[in-house]
Amino acid sequence: MILDYLKAGYPALCVVTSEPHRAENIIRCPGWKFFTWDCLTGIRETSTLKAIEEIRDPVEAIRWLERLPDSVLVTLNLHLFMEIPEVIQGIQNGVPKWKSIGSSLIMLTPVLNLRPEIEKLFTVMDLPLPNDGELYDLQCDIAKHCHIKPNRKAARAAKGLTELEAEAAYALSAVQKGFFSTKVVSHAKAQILRKSGLLEFWEPTSIKELGGLDELKMFIKNRTKAFTPDNDSLPKPKAILLVGVPGTGKSLSSKATASLLGWPLIRLDISALKNSLVGESERRMREALKVIDAFGQSVVWVDEVDKAFAGVGSNTDSGTSAGMFGTFLTWMQETESPVLVMATANNISQLPPEFLRAGRFDATFFVDMPSKPERQEIIRIMNKRYGSEIPLEFADNLSGWTGAEIEQLAKDSLFDGLDKAYAAIVPLSRTMREEINALREWARTRARFANTPDGEPEESRKVRTAKRIKLPSPSNPILN
Repeated sequence: MILDYLKAGYPALCVVTSEPHRAENIIRCPGWKFFTWDCLTGIRETSTLKAIEEIRDPVEAIRWLERLPDSVLVTLNLHLFMEIPEVIQGIQNGVPKWKSIGSSLIMLTPVLNLRPEIEKLFTVMDLPLPNDGELYDLQCDIAKHCHIKPNRKAARAAKGLTELEAEAAYALSAVQKGFFSTKVVSHAKAQILRKSGLLEFWEPTSIKELGGLDELKMFIKNRTKAFTPDNDSLPKPKAILLVGVPGTGKSLSSKATASLLGWPLIRLDISALKNSLVGESERRMREALKVIDAFGQSVVWVDEVDKAFAGVGSNTDSGTSAGMFGTFLTWMQETESPVLVMATANNISQLPPEFLRAGRFDATFFVDMPSKPERQEIIRIMNKRYGSEIPLEFADNLSGWTGAEIEQLAKDSLFDGLDKAYAAIVPLSRTMREEINALREWARTRARFANTPDGEPEESRKVRTAKRIKLPSPSNPILN
């Protein structure tokens, strides 16, 4: 990574990384002497850690490099001293001298924040996080000491962690489970989200807890093989949009999808990212998406996306929603990370047209009121969950009820009895009849239907049949 730049005589390089000690080992290359500086230990030889000079002042360390040809000084946390004028001047004075003697200054920094006086002098690059092979090699080293078998699946699950974080996750798994557990590694990855403060880590829900929606379940199950590690021929779905009536299981479907894929579930709350400071909302959105990319395999749940982007077409928030919306769309289109976005919406009319254009989502599903077979399945699930005793035949009385309303019925029936609980609940299909009908009309030609259809009746019309009567022939005297 660094070798070509050193051969070309680049005098100042900036490597953005949160792993300075790993970077020290990676960037070393033959032909140059490598030294490391920090404000506590001074200058030491990078490979042997041998102390060279007790220079703790950053300006003196920068000037020290001017005396050594074909040398590289790797600085740790030099970005913290960028407000000192002497440091800025030292870099400006040093660049032409370093270039003339074949030396270079490499600044390792977790954030890119170069001052305008020196930003043109530095060439910036990113140090990528450990790849699958490096994570597996690290796991093999730990396995030798712990006498346990390596697990490639757990190594793939660690993608997105730093070397130190992965090592800690492997060690914790070995202590708690006695083997390398994918689940323990995934919980360690949840710390990335907690530390960012921008995202939420949710527990997936078993697919058995989702009643009905067989068409949606089949769509997802048929595409799980595209996410297997050794399958590069099939296109990987990137996003699914669920549109429908509130309480019909859209959010639960997102949680169940994570369970079906065996992936962690990340909730991206776009409204919570908004900030009153100019440009801060867009920055927080970019940071959140960067964390998702680093996290690796995951289901990204964006709930009620219609409310989050409702202000895109207006100037009520000075373009904040439009800026966040553009950043999100670009990320959805360009990200190479193995993620599946599950977006839910109640009011499709509030979404901008560019959000719904062809190719943005792999599929748009309409989630309607549950059919009779689905209502019976939901009753079974709720009876098992809460210990209620709603008979399956009662599903005939619940036509037009959502899954959330059936769940509330199951809970209330434990206190008030089934008949009284049933009479107390007014379903949305009655209070929002016009809006639901309009949504169904929209979905008729624009979306797939996620629900299991009601069974067809045995006969579409009742026909009475009578015994066939043989008519008399013309020769019969009765006709004469």
